[in-house]
Amino acid sequence: MKDYRLLIELMDAFGVSGKEMDIREIIIKQIKNHVDELYTDKLGNLIAHKKGKRSKIMLAAHMDEIGLMVKNIEKDGKIRISKIGSIEDLTLINEKVGIKTRKGTIRGVITTEEISASLTSDKHIALSDMFIDTGLSKEELIKQKVHIGSFVSFAPNAEIIGENKIMAGKALDDRIGCYILIEIIKKLKNKKDEIFFVFTVQEEVGLYGARTSTYTIDPDWAIAIDVTNCDDRRSTSSKGLGAGPTLTIKDAEMISNPCIDEWLLKIAKKKKINIQPDVSEAGTTDAINISISKGGVPSAVVGVPVRNLHTTTGLAHLDDVENAIKLLVTLLENPPQICIT
Repeated sequence: MKDYRLLIELMDAFGVSGKEMDIREIIIKQIKNHVDELYTDKLGNLIAHKKGKRSKIMLAAHMDEIGLMVKNIEKDGKIRISKIGSIEDLTLINEKVGIKTRKGTIRGVITTEEISASLTSDKHIALSDMFIDTGLSKEELIKQKVHIGSFVSFAPNAEIIGENKIMAGKALDDRIGCYILIEIIKKLKNKKDEIFFVFTVQEEVGLYGARTSTYTIDPDWAIAIDVTNCDDRRSTSSKGLGAGPTLTIKDAEMISNPCIDEWLLKIAKKKKINIQPDVSEAGTTDAINISISKGGVPSAVVGVPVRNLHTTTGLAHLDDVENAIKLLVTLLENPPQICIT
């Protein structure tokens, strides 16, 4: 079995939108000896450059994850919270969290007054009913440098289950994409093109890192590597875990570039990689902001299906991850020149 300690480390790292420093440092250590240039821009995007003489290509995966922020600290120490990114409220109850401070990480559990008192209730539980219980008073929390605006991440919980084929844990969105980019950087030896690998920030709150980095790089074409929802537990399923990486033809915000899609489909057929075309009315990725930057950038999206997306614990199939790496490495070794549709 392949060693997936790096993917587990990436998933378990603290990296809520707006606070991506820890995850960025892990990535820097992994790729600094495998690229010609490496720098962090003013917004916090990590940009890795492999030099070449032909087309300028950009691959992007976002470092940030969904999380929470301290909204208020009440007199008895209850910490009220605000969401960072889209999270289903139902999944937050009784989850362990870590509050990032200058003194370290303060652990706590999300609860409500009724649940804390072991009472039953049939009312709908809203985010406003929830709070973090750290077991500390307001004075103790302040001493530990917890304050309004402190970032909160879900507790590290990555593990491999399901006969060593399923990765479960927080932040699969999009540490899977970061892992795929790292592996491509390490594997890609024979290439002719100039390639920029961008680990973006603040995707979950507005796709901001993709926009600013694209203006800097000005690529000829681009691919975003992200995850997509897996609905194979429903009777009307269109995407399955272990059924191959996805190719987003359309999402809620963009239509992918048909030429790039065609390249990827041809490679998948040649390499006997099962690929899942994805047409959706929900969500979007960094690719939308890349595609409409400057004069426009032909863009596509390669993804990995994830169950329980945008919750505290997702599930993904490691074969889908490996096949996404194989697909993209093959493309980048000798990519065609872009066409405009």
